[in-house]
Parts: sequence; C-alpha cells; structure tokens
Amino acid sequence: MADIKTIGVVGAGQMGTGITHVCALAGYDVVVSDVSQERLDLSRQALGQNLARQAAKGAISQDQADAALKRVKSSTDLSIMLNADLVVEAATEDERVKRAIFADLQSVMNKDAFLATNTSSLSVTRLAAATDRPDRFIGLHFMNPVPVMKLVELIRGIQTSDETYEAAKGLVERLEKTHATAEDFPAFIVNRILMPMINEAVYALYEGVGTVESIDRAMRLGANHPMGPLELADFVGLDTVLAVMRVLHEELADTKYRPCPLLVKYVEAGWLGRKADRGFYDYRGEVPVPTR
Repeated sequence: MADIKTIGVVGAGQMGTGITHVCALAGYDVVVSDVSQERLDLSRQALGQNLARQAAKGAISQDQADAALKRVKSSTDLSIMLNADLVVEAATEDERVKRAIFADLQSVMNKDAFLATNTSSLSVTRLAAATDRPDRFIGLHFMNPVPVMKLVELIRGIQTSDETYEAAKGLVERLEKTHATAEDFPAFIVNRILMPMINEAVYALYEGVGTVESIDRAMRLGANHPMGPLELADFVGLDTVLAVMRVLHEELADTKYRPCPLLVKYVEAGWLGRKADRGFYDYRGEVPVPTR
C-alpha cells in the first residue's frame, strides 16, 4: 500500500466521517467531498470532537489528534479527488445515487486510482460495471461506528483484479482492522444475518409479542447482545435497515426477507432513528423513551 498516500471519501455522513477518521489517524491524507457544505462542516466538527474524545481517554495523543485533523481537506467540488490514489464512495444506500457519483468521478479521478464502495448490500459487480475501472473496483464495507468496529468486509466483484484485492487488504491492515472476505451476494455476510434479525424484532413488536423495551431487554440479557435489536436499528438508521431488507427481498425472492410493514411506516414518517431524533425510541429528551 506504499503507493496509496491520499484517500478520497465521497459522502460526509456518519459512515464517511468514520472512514475519514480512521484513514487520517493512520497517516493518510484525506480529501472529502459532499454535495452539501453544511454536511461537510458538521462532519469536520464531529471528526474534531471524536478525535478529542479519543485523546481525552488516552487512546491517542493530542498530537496525533491534531495531526489527523490537519490531514483532512474537504470540498463540494469532486475535483478535489484528482490526486487521490483510492476513492471510497460512502453515499446513501441507493444504487442510482452511487451510479451518478461514479459517473461524475470518472472525469476527475486519476486513471490509475482505485475505487471502492462502502455499500452494505448492493452488487459490487453491478456497481463496478457502471465505472470506467471495474478491475480496480472493490467493496470495502466498514462497520458502524467505524473508529470502534474492527471488521471490514472485502467484496470482490467478478472483474476485481488481484492487485486491487491485495491493495484493499493492505489498507485494512494499516487501519489496524481485520478483514472478512465475502462473496458478492446480496448484503454479504454481516447484513445478510443481522438485518433479518432486526426485521424479525420489528415483526415481534408489530404483532404484539413484546414491547420495545421487553424485546430489547430480552435480547440483551437473554442472548448477551450488547445492544437490543430495536436500539441497534435506531443506531444504524431505519432507512438503511429497510433498504437492505428490500435488496434481500427483491434479489433473493424469498418471503422471509419481506420488510415488516411497521418498519416501512416508521421510515415513511421520517422516524429514522437517532439521526432523526425519533425511531423506535424518542431521543429528544434526556433519556430515550420508547415510541411504541
């Protein structure tokens, strides 16, 4: 990975900010782009706060935190990606949005640069085919929150070269994370297993099997999960959960992946979880309160 010195991140949301965080801390120069200047400003603010929190806990030094922040530059203009050796797309889980980003990137990226997607469910092969470099394209699925979670799923498309795969493995190692190689099937490994469990928890709520509190308590104390499935859904984002379930349902054509109608209603209401202050819990007060 000696040839990769600058990493581009497209998308300044929660995942993009996390990817920026770990890359800058690992010594890479990072350039970030988003269509919204406000989102870029909020991302940099969150990045500074998260680095400061790590320094306060003694996980990193204050000098490391300051140096990492200085390595990050941002712009609403995608041309900032011109000198990036690897660009990671971390936009919303919508294939049309991702394809539009790749189309715009092709005119500004270095022809030898690698391109990666942080998709959590979409076909890497299909996304790669929408670019001008399918052999230098790979799925790099970071887990949320990126600075904390140790796993990165590596997903090769049919066209992904060995060089690209080895470069991605080297990046994961330098970020001090562990990789799991997943085949290019809908939702890969983690979300293929996790999202149906969350969806089933929503069904249990929908059918009156238990309340929000009892379902989460049961899974925390009965299955030793660190977080209940409905609390976890709020953390991930209910829109993301729904998007992944729809991919599983449509591409595998199995009714067991049918999104729960209650999950659909929450997303339609804009109750997307923590990022919207309401989901299965209401976060607008001092203590989260179940909404159902």
